[in-house]
Amino acid sequence: MKTPYKNIYKVLGQNRFMVLSIVIAATTISVISLLLVLKLHNDALNKAFIVNTEGHVIPLKLVDQKENLEVEALAHLELFHNYFYAIDPSNYESNLEKALWLGNSSVDALYRQKKEDGVYNRLLQYSLVQKVLSIKSKIVLDSEPYSFETKTVFEINRGSSTDIYELTTTGKLLRVDRNFPKNTHGFLITNFFENMLRKLDKYEN
Repeated sequence: MKTPYKNIYKVLGQNRFMVLSIVIAATTISVISLLLVLKLHNDALNKAFIVNTEGHVIPLKLVDQKENLEVEALAHLELFHNYFYAIDPSNYESNLEKALWLGNSSVDALYRQKKEDGVYNRLLQYSLVQKVLSIKSKIVLDSEPYSFETKTVFEINRGSSTDIYELTTTGKLLRVDRNFPKNTHGFLITNFFENMLRKLDKYEN
C-alpha cells in the first residue's frame, strides 16, 4: 500500500502558522518583560532603602513626591551646602566630590575657580577649619526649574582667631532621577552663583 503524501501547500501553510505563532509569542513575552522592567525601575526610583541590624536591605515606600517636594528640595540644598562649605584639611576632598554630584557644570566651574584662586591650598597651608553654623533656604516652586536663595552662615577657625561669615547663594533646582547613594533626593543644582559674602560680628541662631 502506498503512503499517502500530504499536499505540499498544506504542509507549508502549517509550518508558516507555527513560525508566526512562535514569533508572536516571543514578541509578546519580550514586550511584557520590558514593561515589567520599566515598572520595576520606576518603582525603585520612588523608594528608599535601609539596612537592618541583620544586614538585610528593606525598601521603604515614599509618600507622593509632590507632597514632599519642598521638604526634599530643602534637604538637597542643605546637604549640598554642608558638603561644599563645611570643609577642613581632612575632609575637603571627599566632601567636595560628594557636592559635585549634587550640581551641574555651574557648581564644577565654581569649584575650579576656587581651586585656581588657591582657596583649598590655603585651607591646607594654614589648617583652616570651616564649620557651617546654619543653612536657610527659600524656594519658589511655581515652575521647574525651581529658583532658590540660600543663606549659609559659617565660621572659619584659624587657630588663634575665629571669623563668622554669611554667604548668600542662588540658583535653580532641576528634578532628576534619584541616584542612591550619590543623589538621594533627585535634584540637580543649576545656575549656581555666590552672590554676597559678608562678615558678621556675632552669630545669633
